[in-house]
Amino acid sequence: MEKVNWKVEGMSCTNCALTIDKYLQEQGLQQVKVNFIGGDVSFEIETGKTKQAIAKGIEGLGYHVVTGEPNGQPGKKRFFTNHFQRFLFCFVFTAPLMLHMIPGMHIHALMNPYVQIALTLPVFIVGMDFFGRSAIKSVLKGIPNMNVLIALGAIAAFGYSLYGTIIGEAEQYLFYETTATILTLVFLGNWMEDKSVESTQAALRKLAVSQKVMANMIAYDDQHNEHVFPVESSHLKVGDILLIKNGETVPMDCKVLWGEASVNEAIISGESTPVEKKMNDKLIGGSLLDSGTLKAYVTAVGEDTVLANILKMVKEAQTEKPPVQQLADKISAIFVPTVVSIAVVTFFVNYLFADQLFSTSLLRAIAVLVISCPCAMGLATPAAIAVGLGRAARNGVLFKNAKSLEIFKSIKQVVFDKTGTLTTGQFSIAGFAISNDQSAIQEITASQPSLSAQDAFKRIAYSLEKYASHPIAKAIAKEWKTKDDIRWAKIEEIKGVGMQAEDKEGNRFQAGSYKIAETITSDRSHSIYVLKNGQLLGTIDTIDEIRPEAQQVITLLKARNIKLILLSGDQQEKCQQVAAVLGIDEVYAEQTPQQKLDKIAELNQLAPTAMVGDGINDAPALAKATVGISLSDASQIAMQSAQVVLMNHGLKHLPLSLGLGKHTYLTIKQNLFWAFAYNIVAIPVAALGFLSPTFGALMMGLSDVVLAINSVRLNFKKVV
Repeated sequence: MEKVNWKVEGMSCTNCALTIDKYLQEQGLQQVKVNFIGGDVSFEIETGKTKQAIAKGIEGLGYHVVTGEPNGQPGKKRFFTNHFQRFLFCFVFTAPLMLHMIPGMHIHALMNPYVQIALTLPVFIVGMDFFGRSAIKSVLKGIPNMNVLIALGAIAAFGYSLYGTIIGEAEQYLFYETTATILTLVFLGNWMEDKSVESTQAALRKLAVSQKVMANMIAYDDQHNEHVFPVESSHLKVGDILLIKNGETVPMDCKVLWGEASVNEAIISGESTPVEKKMNDKLIGGSLLDSGTLKAYVTAVGEDTVLANILKMVKEAQTEKPPVQQLADKISAIFVPTVVSIAVVTFFVNYLFADQLFSTSLLRAIAVLVISCPCAMGLATPAAIAVGLGRAARNGVLFKNAKSLEIFKSIKQVVFDKTGTLTTGQFSIAGFAISNDQSAIQEITASQPSLSAQDAFKRIAYSLEKYASHPIAKAIAKEWKTKDDIRWAKIEEIKGVGMQAEDKEGNRFQAGSYKIAETITSDRSHSIYVLKNGQLLGTIDTIDEIRPEAQQVITLLKARNIKLILLSGDQQEKCQQVAAVLGIDEVYAEQTPQQKLDKIAELNQLAPTAMVGDGINDAPALAKATVGISLSDASQIAMQSAQVVLMNHGLKHLPLSLGLGKHTYLTIKQNLFWAFAYNIVAIPVAALGFLSPTFGALMMGLSDVVLAINSVRLNFKKVV
């Protein structure tokens, strides 16, 4: 299967998205996701199937595929490219028809039906070109959209007026003004809606700015002389060597070859504090060199960069439908036929039973059509999610799916791993001790008698720990690095326990937690125990600092009455020590990955649980938790297992992620309440004749603007 991501223009409401979704499902495509706010459409297609036919089908529905147009040809150019242009054109003709509403501006010539039809006809043609075309295509596909309501209202008013003109009784049938005003004001409302909805994407657009920057590319001639010349970032390839100077933007993901610099990674982490970079450190494309000069080689370009993957992740999350949206979608799918039925009933009730004139009954039916707004229900959830995800991404919090945002509202307990999560994970060796047993010392030096017992012990420890992924192992491997390491015949990492290896002579070596030595010693106080053939060779002690932000984060979470739990594979004493410093009451130490998984499953049964971790041994628990949260410098498998990733190299934005989840859900509820309340109140008011079609058309557009403004409040609202 091939994953396809397209940008589709012309979607204005949930029904548009449902129309495209239904079409793609009918074509047998898998994993179909459609987001009408961003215009993002993604699906999986069998390799070999033509994408051109799919794109042509979408264009046949009345939408424009920006990527993957049929036959590779650009879409047809239209005279008007947006609703504001249509509004301005229509307003020129509609304004004279509305002059009589101004006191003292009663112009007799404008009451002539032929003058009115001449002014209305251009507006009607433009309106039907957009609303009529869209309405017909949506009806043919079985999912009528809101344009059906507008088109019916305009056609009814225009047709009634035209009938009166033809039979010579135009004075009793003059609804040309109503026709023109409806279409003009709906274009204005749609434009305001588009601008408002666009503002919900502001935070994401800031992250997505991928303007071309000039890079200083380094090349060498035959004599190995260095030459620097400018090249556009879009032309860079993996392996290109760059010179990045003070104040310049890192054009693509790179790795430092030479130099030191302070780099602002706020574009990814939300933190403006510069990060020091030196040889072999990674640079993220889009970050800025505050000071210093670097030589680096390109490690990723285009869609493979960190920033591109973040944007992709956020866009995919936007297309996810949380449970709260499902009801609104079901109602949106039947909304238009329901409103048309109500409009028909309104007309007959007013005309046959309320003794209203035909013209009055028709106006009330038209008002029902144009004031109702299915878009509001469809926009309620996506608008709030777009703002929530955008603000989160701007602050270095990545939600992999929209469901996580909604679930956060109910989180009652947060489980923390210790090493690398509550602590920095940057260990250093505090000391080591070799066994007092003479036979153990002989075992240490057996393979290389020329070395002292201390050096031979370090060699064994390094040779084992260099293959491990645990932060303690990495610290040992870094401090005791030697070129004369042992070549193992076999070596493996046992999750939650340590390393196990076998040399060419068949000797079995182990380096790990107290679990590997519990049968031969009762001293549990050390970080690492090193064994040979089941005999204790020595121990290593390490120290790990508590993250500077951990205390503040724990205090904030406790203030929200969230239960805090420490779940770690580390020793009981060390876990208790960290828990005591931070004020965490419940501790589960010396847990294997399986035990962590079982404990999370048990906690999930009691209350919705978030798990924060960073290691390979945390991955199963992260996947099992109600919401799994990983740090950006975590192991790859931990990041893949988690639903949320904190990109600021720490816990600082954990309260923000929880707060955003809660307030995004609150905003969705407010939006849905407004959407339902508006339609429930507006439709009866219009049916009873208290609102004219003109005012109804304006109100319809403004109803969506209210939702967008309420959603945009999330960008500034205090959530922590």
